[in-house]
Parts: sequence; structure tokens; C-alpha cells
Amino acid sequence: MDAFAYANPATLSEATALLASSLYDAQVLAGGTDLISLMKDYLLTPATVVNIKNIKELGGVAKGPGGLRIGATATFDELASSAVVKTEYPAIHAAVTGLTSPQLRNMGTAGGDLCQWPRCWYFRNGYGILAMKDGKSLVPGGENKYHGIFGGPAYFVSPSSLGPALIALGAKVTLANAAGKRTVDAAKFFVAPKDETTRGIDLQAGEILTEIVVPPAAGKNATYEIREREAMDWPLATASVCLKMSGGKVASAKVVLGHVGPVPVDSAKAAEFLAGKSIDEATAEQAGAAAVEGAKPLSQNGYKVQLAKVAVKRALLAVGKA
Repeated sequence: MDAFAYANPATLSEATALLASSLYDAQVLAGGTDLISLMKDYLLTPATVVNIKNIKELGGVAKGPGGLRIGATATFDELASSAVVKTEYPAIHAAVTGLTSPQLRNMGTAGGDLCQWPRCWYFRNGYGILAMKDGKSLVPGGENKYHGIFGGPAYFVSPSSLGPALIALGAKVTLANAAGKRTVDAAKFFVAPKDETTRGIDLQAGEILTEIVVPPAAGKNATYEIREREAMDWPLATASVCLKMSGGKVASAKVVLGHVGPVPVDSAKAAEFLAGKSIDEATAEQAGAAAVEGAKPLSQNGYKVQLAKVAVKRALLAVGKA
């Protein structure tokens, strides 16, 4: 990799002051599970790397009056070990324990999970975030079995494990730079790129994601992931659901698909279908079908439509049994 300056600030204000004016001149280092490989492959060549792991205010997992606060540098291990996460936010717990690699759970952070770059092999081989060549995307006519069934012109899938669950739960993320802080809905943090100047998340120049705040758990929630193998791997399809019940029927619902588009897919059709219904196998199956309406599979990934349906069905049935 190219040479770079290394900064090790002790406070958030020191870190934001160190960041260069351009997002691509400086990079934030937390767990490093994505950044280091990108630098080794010369996909990112920052002049400065700013380590934020030693900034105490960015860590921790704790329940407060505003809900669950997850610090940006909280690791997946910390989330998996949290009794509050396990009992009140099973959608998050399932998302973090689905990552079976002890090494990645120990190093990978909540903020890093949201901010990681696409795992698309076209991007990782230097073809850019839209995988364009001669003005045309390489994906539809190339190897696309792990790409999205929603989206375009970006065909990569959002790699975030936490994203679908956080959106279903109504979480917000806090972003900070030298000028101050701003708060963004998790659903709006993910942005489908339209050109090569955007990267899939709403992270502006010089900003650091500092924390995630999930509202107090209301209703029932679950995540169901489908992987090709149980070893360290990314899901092929994910569904996170959050249901508020009135008696035995759904008062309101959120159904969010993951790993099927460049951003997590919040299915209004599935949510609308579920309103007023009790959860049983037939209802869960029909909700899964509603969730994939509008999907446009590519030449090799039509199987993802069925997987997404099944993920929704099983997430809903898990909620129904809770």
C-alpha cells in the first residue's frame, strides 16, 4: 500500500480537526476489517489514517431513556454479549451473531459495518462503484449471481449486517465533523448511488459516524438471514421485521430486506399487507411475496427472489413465536 500519515487522537474534536477537507484524503480507522484491504488493493490511498479506537466517547453499548445507544466503535462481540440487545432487540442480536467469524466479531465495529464499501467484485477490481466500462455497466451481462434484484444503475448489494435491523427499528445515526453534529434516520443514511461521485452512504467530507440510537423497543422484532455457508460469509438475503401488535393482530409493521439492493429495501407493500392481520404461516408467506414485488433479477440471481420471500416469512414467524 502507499505510505500514509497515522494519527491517534484521544478525543472526537481532535479527530474531526485532523480529517482533511476531502473524504478521500483522509480515512477513519476503527476495526480496519474493510479499510486495510481497500488500501492493500489501492482502491483507497488516503494521505492520512485517523485511528478512532481510543476515543472513549465513541464506544459502549448502553440502554438509556432515549433507547439503546451503540457507540461507533462498539464491536460486534459487545453487541452479541449485551443482555439488553439479546432480550429487547433480537433483530440486532441475530444480525451480529450471524457473523460467525470470531476474529471479525472481535474487530468489526458497528460504525464500520454501516460505513463499509461495497463487496462487489467489480468495485473491488477497480471498475468503480457503478462497475462501468465504455459507458455501460458490466454487471447485467457479466457475473452477477451475488448482485441485487432491486436497483440500477448501481447493482451491488449493501453489505451492512446492521442496516436492515436498524431501519426496521427506526434507529438514527449521529455524524460529526469539525463544524458540529447532525442526526440522520438510518433509512436515509443509505443512499443508492447514481454516479461515481457517491458511495452509497450519506457521509460527507470530514465526517465521523459517532453513535447509533435505537428507540425503546416497542412491539416485536426479528432478523432472519440466509447464507450460502455458515463459515465467514455475507448473507445472500436478509429480512428484518418490527411489528407493533394490538391484541393478536398487527397494528403496524416494518419489513426491511437486506443484501438484495444497493440500499436496504424498506417494503411498504409488505407492511401494508400485514396491517390488521394475525401472524400465521399463510400470512407470513404472502407478506414475503409482497416484499419482493418490483424485483428485477439479473441473469444469474433470480434465486434471490425466493430467498428474500423465505427470509421475510421466517422472520415474521420468529416474531409470531416470541
